[in-house]
Order: sequence, then structure tokens, then C-alpha cells
Amino acid sequence: MATVLSVSGSPSATSRTARLLRHLDERIIAQGHDVIPLEVRTLPAEALLGADFGHPAIVRATALFKQADGVVIGTPVYKAAYSGVLKSLLDLLPQYALAGKTVLPLATGGTTAHVLAIDYALRPVLASMGPAHITPGWFTLDKDITVGEDGTLTIAPGSAEALAQITDQFAAALGGRTTLLAATGRAPRP
Repeated sequence: MATVLSVSGSPSATSRTARLLRHLDERIIAQGHDVIPLEVRTLPAEALLGADFGHPAIVRATALFKQADGVVIGTPVYKAAYSGVLKSLLDLLPQYALAGKTVLPLATGGTTAHVLAIDYALRPVLASMGPAHITPGWFTLDKDITVGEDGTLTIAPGSAEALAQITDQFAAALGGRTTLLAATGRAPRP
């Protein structure tokens, strides 16, 4: 069993990105892993924007990254890049905060014109932080995520199928990593 940190980089309290992540968290939990959700927007703005590395909330967030075996990073795409609030957090983490971890990048957005934001904006930053493995990510159109009056989430069938597949690949990669760690005391090489 692995510990997964599920990070929503959305600044919105009613975020489709965050709802999508919480939905995928359930799938990861069902596969035997522990999930810790982190909503970056709940961290103090003055700590994020003032680069206050010693702020207790930033210290706690950094500790969550350190204890995780895997990290899911979800962000809405704004102007062909990941969110500023996510950028602020990533900038405050140690250079190799993802060292030895399996990472799943996810993005949501209003148009397919932003589909490459994962590979050209987010993935290079994540790769610079030393993960053992970055699994294939997924971009989901906002129109494919519907939130009902009662708060239930509905994902369009094609997107739901793709998200299930990439989430399962991520969970499988975690399983291999934790099995090797238990057997050898070492994470697999990237």
C-alpha cells in the first residue's frame, strides 16, 4: 500500500479540477492505497506569494510531499499553463521534493487548444523535481465534467474511460514501487 498526495492546484472553491481529483482519489483508495488530499488554495496567500518557506502551513505541505510515495497533481489550465497558485507552491518546495516518487499530472480546461499544457508546461517542472516516474497524464475538457445539484460528479463516458485507465496505470506503478521498496529498501530507477 502506498501513500498518495492528491494536490489540487485550482484557486476556485467550486473547482471542477478539485472535484475530479476527489473522484479519482476514490478509485486509488479502492486499489488499496491511502490518499491525502491537498487543496493549494487553502494555504495562506501571504505565505505562498511572500515565499515564506518557514510558514507552518508551507512546512506542513512540504512534509506531506516528503511522506508521499506518489503524487497526483491536478490543475486547471489558464492561458496555456498550469495555475499560478500551483506554481507558487511548487516554487516553495525543495528542489527534489518529488525524488523517488511516482507522479500523475492532470489538467482541466475549456478548450482542446490547451491539451499540450501538461507536456509543455507542467511535466518539465515536475521532471526537474526528481521523480522516479511520471506516468502519462490526462487533459479533461470542462464540458466533460458535470456537477449535479446534489454535488454528484458525472464525467463524459470517453473521458471517464481514459481517466480510469491512466489512474489504474498510476496505481499499478505505485504498487511496483512500494513492492520494490519493501523488498530491497530502494526505489526503482527512473
